[in-house]
Amino acid sequence: MRYHVLACDYDGTLAHDGCVDPATLEAVARLRETGRKVVLVTGRRLDDLLQVMPQPEVFARIVAENGAVVYRPDTRETRALHEPVPDALVDTLRAAGVSPLDRGRVIVSTWQPWETTVLRAIQTLGLELQIIFNKGAVMVLPPGINKASGLRAALDDLKLSPHNCVGVGDAENDHAFLEASECAVAVANALPRLKDKADWVTAAPDGGGVRELIDRLVRSDLAELEPRLVRHRLTVGRAATGEVQVAAQDSNVLIAGPSGSGKSTLATSIMERLMERGYQTAVIDPEGDYQSLPGAIVLGDQERAPGVDEILDVLDVPDRHVVMNLLGVPLKDRPAFFGTVLPRLQELRARLGRPHRLVVDEAHHLFPPGWDPAPLTTPQPLRGVLLITVHPEHVAPALLQQIGVIFGVGGSGEEVLRSFCAATRRPAPSWSPAPLSSGEALYWSPRDSAPPLVFRFEPPRAERQRHVRKYAEGELGPDRSFYFRGPAERLNLRAQNLTLFLQMADGVDDETWMHHLRHGDYSRWFRDAIKNSELAAEVSAIERAPGADPAGSRAAIRAAVERRYTQPA
Repeated sequence: MRYHVLACDYDGTLAHDGCVDPATLEAVARLRETGRKVVLVTGRRLDDLLQVMPQPEVFARIVAENGAVVYRPDTRETRALHEPVPDALVDTLRAAGVSPLDRGRVIVSTWQPWETTVLRAIQTLGLELQIIFNKGAVMVLPPGINKASGLRAALDDLKLSPHNCVGVGDAENDHAFLEASECAVAVANALPRLKDKADWVTAAPDGGGVRELIDRLVRSDLAELEPRLVRHRLTVGRAATGEVQVAAQDSNVLIAGPSGSGKSTLATSIMERLMERGYQTAVIDPEGDYQSLPGAIVLGDQERAPGVDEILDVLDVPDRHVVMNLLGVPLKDRPAFFGTVLPRLQELRARLGRPHRLVVDEAHHLFPPGWDPAPLTTPQPLRGVLLITVHPEHVAPALLQQIGVIFGVGGSGEEVLRSFCAATRRPAPSWSPAPLSSGEALYWSPRDSAPPLVFRFEPPRAERQRHVRKYAEGELGPDRSFYFRGPAERLNLRAQNLTLFLQMADGVDDETWMHHLRHGDYSRWFRDAIKNSELAAEVSAIERAPGADPAGSRAAIRAAVERRYTQPA
């Protein structure tokens, strides 16, 4: 199950004219029977809501006052997420005759057309406050408080992730929490701008639209909406035809190629992007290749195996990531260890929907050809895995059949695809293989008819930082340095990094500078020695620009370099 929580606005969404239809409450109860949670997210004051909401206990949490208050119906505990708006503002607005004027635990609210008076009062008092609109309502909140921040607090209480949340709303103040949800839904009566931003718009208005959404959740877990969730896809690199992307969760990915070909580099790059976007990642690391993965907690070392309970303790918090280092587990015992961990991870996924991505290095050892998913304690398919292996033909065919994307590295990638196709008994794709350069990989989806695609992937952050320092400040060899020689080769000034290049560029005479510019020497060096084709393309355009002059071209090339490379302090 992908979606474990429904976050729902009240007025104009769940309710019509302030009242919830009994059929809508029945639908909410039916959704809860599937094990999902329902969180109400409203701009109303909590006391006002509890007077009109007949069954608040159907909600796991209620986020009130537009994100400023979280209420737990089963214990009747209320938590304010910020200090109240200052009394001075309320006194000033009352003195100005603003009416109606309501004060909640945190926020202050009125109605249009008093927004100008409210804004003037905030400015006069020198307060740091924000104004949020909701179909005529004017709400004054502390900075940083909105429905998204309130929903996040409620989900943290429930140990759930926004990436397992469906949000549904109708008005201006719903933008934030819908954007924070993995799937954003607008009811038919929603404002046009909200509909434009939503991943799906219901056919029915308010409560009828919510029932429509619940029916889909129960029936299919919104699987049919997956193609629309392009805003969550991860860009892993760029091909001649554009960006290469993969789904952040659910789909299974295989990275394969010979040792030393760049498998772990590509895998680390993908994991960094997942973690930056808040997708919880768990890594099975048999050889200790991911001990320095930024943002992850590493468990286990050469002397000690990671404990199952400590792994689950890390993953108990939605925004924590774990690397399970198996160097302390004897090779012959690793499949058994994995056989103990995997069912527990599957149980966690069944209950909370995470970790979103399970990364398994040396997958041919942990998922050998005889591997059988039947003994797993939870009867659900193994989804959201990223497998890394030298030998795809030695990975369990039952798992290979579920692969949605393959990345081949090393050589031409042809051997990877042929091994995969032989193991899964499907015809190999037809294309013209060519040797892959360093930093390139082959992309292919066995589920469509498109031929394999060569692309250049972004290196991991740590490698990018080393790359930047190397070219900005390091020492390139004589064969890769730039030489300012001029038209008659009167000079022989060597720039062994980008910092020196820019310094010399400012100091050489105009004739020398323009000689190299007209011959395309700068873009050629950036492409061949610095290995930055994007920079080379931009500089090539500067070189070819009609009427290029020394001062202007120097400034343009300096700007192009400095946008990409950090200069030393």
